[in-house]
Amino acid sequence: MTRAPMIALAASLLLAVPAFAQNSGAGSPQPTPTHRALAAGYRALTTCSAVFTALEAGATRSLDSIETGELVGIYPELQPLIGGMKAEIGDAEVSVAWDEAMPPRLAQFTPGKGCVIQPVGFVGGMREITRVERRRDAPELSAGSPTGDAARLGAVVDSAFEGDVGTRPVTTGVVVLQDGKVVAEKYADGFGPNTPQRTWSVAKSLAGTIIGAAVLRGEIDPDAPAPIANWRVAGDPRGAITVDALMRMASGLTSDTAGNRTDALYFGGTTVDEQAPSWPLITAPMSRFRYANNDTLLAVLAVEPGFAAHPPHELFDRLGMTRTFAETDWRGHYILSSQVWTTARDLARFGQLYVQDGVWEGERILPEGWRARVTTPSGPQPPTGAFGYGATFWLLNRSEGVPTDAFAAFGNRGQYVVIIPSRNVVIVRRGEDPAGRSFDVAAFTRDVLAALDAS
Repeated sequence: MTRAPMIALAASLLLAVPAFAQNSGAGSPQPTPTHRALAAGYRALTTCSAVFTALEAGATRSLDSIETGELVGIYPELQPLIGGMKAEIGDAEVSVAWDEAMPPRLAQFTPGKGCVIQPVGFVGGMREITRVERRRDAPELSAGSPTGDAARLGAVVDSAFEGDVGTRPVTTGVVVLQDGKVVAEKYADGFGPNTPQRTWSVAKSLAGTIIGAAVLRGEIDPDAPAPIANWRVAGDPRGAITVDALMRMASGLTSDTAGNRTDALYFGGTTVDEQAPSWPLITAPMSRFRYANNDTLLAVLAVEPGFAAHPPHELFDRLGMTRTFAETDWRGHYILSSQVWTTARDLARFGQLYVQDGVWEGERILPEGWRARVTTPSGPQPPTGAFGYGATFWLLNRSEGVPTDAFAAFGNRGQYVVIIPSRNVVIVRRGEDPAGRSFDVAAFTRDVLAALDAS
């Protein structure tokens, strides 16, 4: 099958996601082909990423740990389907059958980059694997002693695994940095310092950092209209949307669901350039906050021309984040709204870059004032909730007892990187929290800081 028919088939099956069930009025609702295809894509890509990024990072993931971690507590329309699907693992790919008349869904691994989900109908044989050489000589983070009560800090970290914070979430890893050194670290069984997990929307903050590096190189002006090719038509009002507005979730674009779920892109096999630029403008840019994956995807698309010379992994390797894998769609567009796999220690390095105001080992990585830009709530703010928003980062400015300069990268299923420059502290928490079992990151932050203050 040629690429053109595959794209058409993927679009017809996945771009317009219907309701989960078509109820005929009798018996149980039946799953749609769309959701079977998505469920198979979810299993194929998740299994591929978990297995192969762990192997490259120097760890291993068992299929049982993936089954009980990443593949439970997922979207309710996909969960009932995934359990009946089997993942077949090859040398550098995972396939999942989903329909007798269609080829299996296929995810393929590229060393240094992670996995790609191929479009519906892909039968293999057309993919060129180009290994990405990654830095392997970065020094490990060094251990240190906390300034406060080490036993109390240890008890706070233990509580994250015991379910004493929030409503019994599932913690897989915690790292606390103080003054750039690891002062607390713990992992659940089956996980460790070299085990990558999916960042989910923590990737948005990584995207904001990659954009900042591009700004430093002079490749883009965040206050200028985003150079999205689809919008460069006279009279298209979307041409006025700036990169900064996209980073602040204030584009004014519509989206299909609250949060703008992009299942067709993440697991279906559609591509960034097919999906992200297509949404219409429904309100003036910078007039309304609406959290949307597409805003981040578009901001990254705006800086994509520079990736030929400076791909994302260049920045990661510079920071010693050598176990971080930024994944793409099958056309090579980075999905930096969600699809990054990394370790807790690598995320601690990322947080430390912001503690140091964008300077790493004496070299400026981000423009002067970039930290202030991404942590200033100069755009429209979330109307509800405990946290404010800057530009690709959440703000803990509404959290009682937390320093006012604290900000964080948040991701689905309990991914958190809390950065507190005034205290020279980074707190990383990784999890696999099912819906309804949220982790209270503000309370955890308060407890960690109290332990660091204790005498």
